[in-house]
Amino acid sequence: MYEAPVQVAGAAARRLCLVGASGLVGSAVIEESRGRPDVRVIGVARREVPLPQGARLEILVGATSDWPELIAAAHGDVLVCALGTTRKAAGSDAAFRAVDHDLVLEVAAAARKAGIGHMILVSSVGADPASSNLYLRTKGETEDALGKLGFARLDILRPGLLRGRREEGRPLEMAGQMVAPLADLLVFHARLRRFRSIASVRLAQVILSLGKEDASGRFVHEHDSFAEILRDYRS
Repeated sequence: MYEAPVQVAGAAARRLCLVGASGLVGSAVIEESRGRPDVRVIGVARREVPLPQGARLEILVGATSDWPELIAAAHGDVLVCALGTTRKAAGSDAAFRAVDHDLVLEVAAAARKAGIGHMILVSSVGADPASSNLYLRTKGETEDALGKLGFARLDILRPGLLRGRREEGRPLEMAGQMVAPLADLLVFHARLRRFRSIASVRLAQVILSLGKEDASGRFVHEHDSFAEILRDYRS
């Protein structure tokens, strides 16, 4: 259902079309958007998403084949793509790539067709199209392909391990989350700091901050950039 944009001090709130609303980062974006009159989240998902009390947002539900229509109906100013899976969860290399590459590009193309000029992508630290690692190579290839779609502004977020509770179990990731705070304390060198973990709620705050930016260009954000954005967010 379409609702008119919320008016804030004579100006429309920034509308974020969130794809991947049911995941760890998407859920955090929804939670952090509560009570903010300057932003409106419109989620696009395959199933209903539990909403926190007091949340003012829309969830547009449909099969992935319907997502281009739903993205157009969201009337978004910014596309936030938090889609992602793992090779194990997907079941095969091809199935993994179908989500983390193909579906992401389909969503982005639909957003461009709908007139959205700003995209924020949740990628991964170490993303590199030349990597021998399937996960990192796919992330890097996706980043490169998005750069050719003509977004006026493209923000690529490359977080390390994401800390937070997921609906689906990821045993190795859960183990990593347990040791991450200690490991982060041991990483001081600038070249290694980018591998530090980040709480999903903090990444959500980064996304909401970047959603208000208007400057054009392609921007890649890693740990140090996140820290700078969060300092401004809290001030």
